[in-house]
Amino acid sequence: MSCGEPHHTPCSEVLAKVYSYIDGELEEENCEDIRQHLDECAPCLEEYGLEEAVKNLVAKHCGCDPVPEGLRSKVLHRLEAARADRQIREAHAE
Repeated sequence: MSCGEPHHTPCSEVLAKVYSYIDGELEEENCEDIRQHLDECAPCLEEYGLEEAVKNLVAKHCGCDPVPEGLRSKVLHRLEAARADRQIREAHAE
């Protein structure tokens, strides 16, 4: 991936280090280089955002914490309500 613009730190190097950056395992100098690159490079920032979101989601859902009582039914109810709202909007749009 590359945005086509020259950077102090190349896109390939930033993306190779993104997991270490997310985990806080890089030295501050490297972190600053990556932050600067992400500020300048929209494609890498987008990739970083996706990588961070996926990693956080996996960490959150692969833990051993029990799911709160009733959460599943609340989520299913909200999904069904959203589905019904969408069907109504689509019916009125036709």
